[in-house]
Amino acid sequence: MKYDVFFSISQTPVDGYMPDEPTMLRNFFSQVQLADRLGYGTAWIAQAHLSTEIQKRNKRPVVPHFQGEIGLCTDFFQLAHKVFACTKNIEVGSAVMSLMCNGGPIGMAERIGNFCTLHGLNPDERRRLHIGFATGRFEFMGRPYGFVPRDAVEEAAWPALKGQIFMEASDVFLRLLRGDVLSSKDTYDTVLTRANFRSDGDWERVQQAAHETYGLPADTLEVPICKRYVFEDIKTIPQDWDRSLLSLVVGSHDPKAQLRCNQWMPTKVFNLSITNDEMINKTHDRMAECFHESGGSWKREYMPRTAMVFLHDDADKTVEENDAAAHAHATKALSAYWKALQGTLDPKKVEAAANNALVGSPETIAKQILDRYHPEDRLMLWFDFFNHDNAHVSMMMKHFQEKVSPLVTSGLEGQ
Repeated sequence: MKYDVFFSISQTPVDGYMPDEPTMLRNFFSQVQLADRLGYGTAWIAQAHLSTEIQKRNKRPVVPHFQGEIGLCTDFFQLAHKVFACTKNIEVGSAVMSLMCNGGPIGMAERIGNFCTLHGLNPDERRRLHIGFATGRFEFMGRPYGFVPRDAVEEAAWPALKGQIFMEASDVFLRLLRGDVLSSKDTYDTVLTRANFRSDGDWERVQQAAHETYGLPADTLEVPICKRYVFEDIKTIPQDWDRSLLSLVVGSHDPKAQLRCNQWMPTKVFNLSITNDEMINKTHDRMAECFHESGGSWKREYMPRTAMVFLHDDADKTVEENDAAAHAHATKALSAYWKALQGTLDPKKVEAAANNALVGSPETIAKQILDRYHPEDRLMLWFDFFNHDNAHVSMMMKHFQEKVSPLVTSGLEGQ
């Protein structure tokens, strides 16, 4: 089993305290250097764009009740260079980078090539840059960059259309990364059908809009959508960089997106801790069949799984007392999270999230890992969830590696 760390760098109030930006970033660098010393594999960094606070003024705020800023990493590449410079062994990943903003798939591909060129100038540097990419969870971050419906048809189709735009963007992104000369005529064509929609009513609204806007028959079976990215032949530079320094991870549960990405380059998959076992196993089975041949055989560690960690290890307390303290911490943090995202507290969601988090003493968390995960899984451990106490976050990171990890190893050896 392998262990990574996820860093949210989320500037939101916790118990009335919200650190300023320099403090948030100093805490991050303190923690990532500790993660390096402790032997964690990859530091996954959340990327965000634009102010969460300011978007609350808009007509359609995405997270109207969130206080502060969802994340302070707006330029993953600059942060990654600094992390590599101040650490020795840990690798760095984006979790996740949106292809819909800040330059889109062409700009992102060009930045990655430039980063890996500079990163690889040192012949002794073999640590990889892991690029997790997706549409992006928070739509307000993409709207100013044109990630919005362009007409009435796209407005009607938008919930389903977003995934199709991502497929087109992924084609552009991955083919440029592998060094292709590419024009938009070579990329994914979006044609909407009933299969793209959850209900007959959703599809009928798109058919009606296409009839009124495009002049298609009212009962048309297909609605073609004009491409988002229109360009003649292009090729990104630099090109002569070591692609073994790059690892790609798609943040999509859509099997078609996973298959499509692996037509071009080896592309791994993100999966959240709350994903059910059936979907996890189906994804592994599918990826074993479709993983791009140049990446070798599919491994379970290629699908990192997010797990929030609430670890308490007070030497003066019993296991039961540490478990109770950890549960109180988890419930408080998760309650604040759901309130921030939705404005109301749903006890069932808090309970479900707590049941999927790693909560308790080292002994209890080790047992949870052994019960829930496959021995070859990779866990992306989230220690800074609604927690600005740098000492406490650091303690959890340290005690996980020094106490939980050996218990898991001995438990696996005893199976």
